[in-house]
Amino acid sequence: MTNGSVPTAGSGPGEHAERGVVDLLGLLAYAELVAFFRTAEHAELAPTLEAKGKLAGLAAGEYANHERLYTGLVQRGADPEEAMRPFVAPLDAWHARTEPQDWLESLVKIYVGLGIAGDFYRKVAELTDEGTRELATSAVADTQRAEFIAPQVRAAVEADPALGGRLSLWARRLVGEALSQAQSVAASRMDLAVLLAGGAQEDTEQHGDGSGSGDLATVSRMFATLTDAHNTRLAAMGLGS
Repeated sequence: MTNGSVPTAGSGPGEHAERGVVDLLGLLAYAELVAFFRTAEHAELAPTLEAKGKLAGLAAGEYANHERLYTGLVQRGADPEEAMRPFVAPLDAWHARTEPQDWLESLVKIYVGLGIAGDFYRKVAELTDEGTRELATSAVADTQRAEFIAPQVRAAVEADPALGGRLSLWARRLVGEALSQAQSVAASRMDLAVLLAGGAQEDTEQHGDGSGSGDLATVSRMFATLTDAHNTRLAAMGLGS
């Protein structure tokens, strides 16, 4: 199976869709791997041993998700290393641009930043086959993050209301950076862009000159539908939208 993003002359919708699924799983697999490393790093900022342990547990969960996605790629006949490689630069750049300055910012990043990205991946996965959809959905679930992080941030904001404004601005920045990163990926991966467009191959190929205008608009529209989950996370942490 070919899993690059440049279509061959005989490529059909089915081949685009299959390569798009491999792209999605490769993106998710690397996202979970880097989330493991970053969450483990954030644990060093934790003020208590209990909090360090909780974040270490969250990091372990991210790595378990990575392993499931890695296995899913192998089962599809894809090379996981090749599937993940195109997403290393954009995801690393997103993390570099959103480096938290303290413990609370790190918590908001883990909950809001990874949460909005997970919402987006879940929405894309809805366009795939049942097996891929179930694998992706289980990998991006954030229940454990919510149970630990939301009460921590809410308690800090209640104790010092001035934190609320700063952390709300930080949350908005995280979402903006996540949208920018998703647009960058969509513009560079044609088969993933086809998947984002719900299989609208003709529309995607119309913008195949590198402008990516149709792909960016599709990503923007998809992000606009994720506001409910995002606002729920903010409210759980005691932050305004």
